[in-house]
Order: sequence, then C-alpha cells, then structure tokens
Amino acid sequence: MGNNQFILPLILALLAGLCTLLGSIIALSFKEIKKFHLQFFMGLSAGVMIYVSFVELFSQAISALGFFKANLAFFGGILLVMLCDFLIPHEYLAEQFPGQCCDTKMLKTGLLTTLGIAIHNFPEGVAVFVGSVANIKLGVALALAIALHNLPEGIAVSLPIYCATKSKRKALWLSFLAGIVEPLGALLAIIFLMPFLSPTILYSSFALVAGVMVFISFDELLPVSFCEGKVHQSILGIILGFLLMAISLRPF
Repeated sequence: MGNNQFILPLILALLAGLCTLLGSIIALSFKEIKKFHLQFFMGLSAGVMIYVSFVELFSQAISALGFFKANLAFFGGILLVMLCDFLIPHEYLAEQFPGQCCDTKMLKTGLLTTLGIAIHNFPEGVAVFVGSVANIKLGVALALAIALHNLPEGIAVSLPIYCATKSKRKALWLSFLAGIVEPLGALLAIIFLMPFLSPTILYSSFALVAGVMVFISFDELLPVSFCEGKVHQSILGIILGFLLMAISLRPF
C-alpha cells in the first residue's frame, strides 16, 4: 500500500464517522422520530455488522491463522470493548430514546453517551483501515456497515444534549467530536500499525475487529432493536442487512 493509497481508507473512515453528525442533523430537523424507524434501522445495522464480521472477517482469519489463534483474537476483541464499557461507563441507546426531556441529569447523560460512542468509534476506524489494506471492497463494506449504525448513535448524542442545553450548536458539535474519532483511529493505524503489518497481524486484526463489531451488535444494537417487544420490523431489518452485505461482498 503506497502513501497515496492511504487516502481512500482515511476518506472512508471520515465519511463513516461523519454519519454520527448526520444522525444529529436528522434528529434536530424533525419534531418526532418514531421508535419503529429506530428499531428497524438498528436491526439493519446489526445485520450488516454481524454478517461482515462472521462471513468476511472471521472466516478469513480462521483460514489464515487457524481455529485457535483466530478465536483468541476474536474473543480478545470482545474483551477489549467490554473493558471499555466497564471502565468508562456510558448510557445505552435504549435509555436515550426518546423519553421526556429536560431532566437535570440529561447533560451528564449526553456527555457520557458522547464519550462512550467515541470510544467505540476508535476501533471502528482501525477496522476500516485494516479492511481496506486487504481489499478495498471490504473496506467500503465495513465503512458502510459502520456508517449505518453511526446514524442512530448521532441521534443518541444529540437528543439529551439539546434537551439539556437548548443549543443545537452544542449538540451538533459533540456529535461531530464523537464521529471524528473514527478517522483518527484509521490515521493512528496507518502510523503505528502499518510499519509492522504482516499477514499474522493483519488477520489477527480481522478477528479482533470482528469481535468488536459482534459485541457492539449484541450489546447495543439488538437490545434497542427489540426494546418494544414488536420484533417483526427488527427481524426484517436484520435480514435486509444480511442481504445488503451479501450483495455488496459477492465475488465478481
């Protein structure tokens, strides 16, 4: 990968990260966002991320590294995000949407949500870079998957901040900060990971990223998607997410 080839992974990570800001813009542009739409969208995002993780990333890691090493890296990715959750707690998306606003705790809640989403966005930026190194089509698919779930995360950031401060500017600014961490992750991967990149490190990163994305899907996206007990729209979103990734990753 030459220096010029680093530009596209950075652009992909930037666009995916800016979808957090786009989610905020959507949230602040409409008087009401129906839970039906959020549930379907979260199911779609989970379907996309789970399909990419198991069908593309994890399967390649097993083929290249063997079953034991690939699983070690996979569960290492899960443990990494779990530690982030425990050490720097954040509010779940389900707790953000959309209760009656203007609680005295709303600002703290919004700030914790911003911090938590920023933490999750960092390894996602690394994921886009790692995927792009192996195959630019895979990098695009990963960026699309991440972009899809960054939209509702932007909603989760902006609603409590806006309700607490009555400032759209502050809500948009914080969602931008949460999203910009994603290209920062890709940039740091280029600086620190690329000089040592070998097939072992590359495919270990695949498995680790798969673990990160699977954990986020099961820990955050799916609980929100099923939160109302009406699962049909959520299941439809998940299946559509599978189908979209199957089409986008199909061999030519």
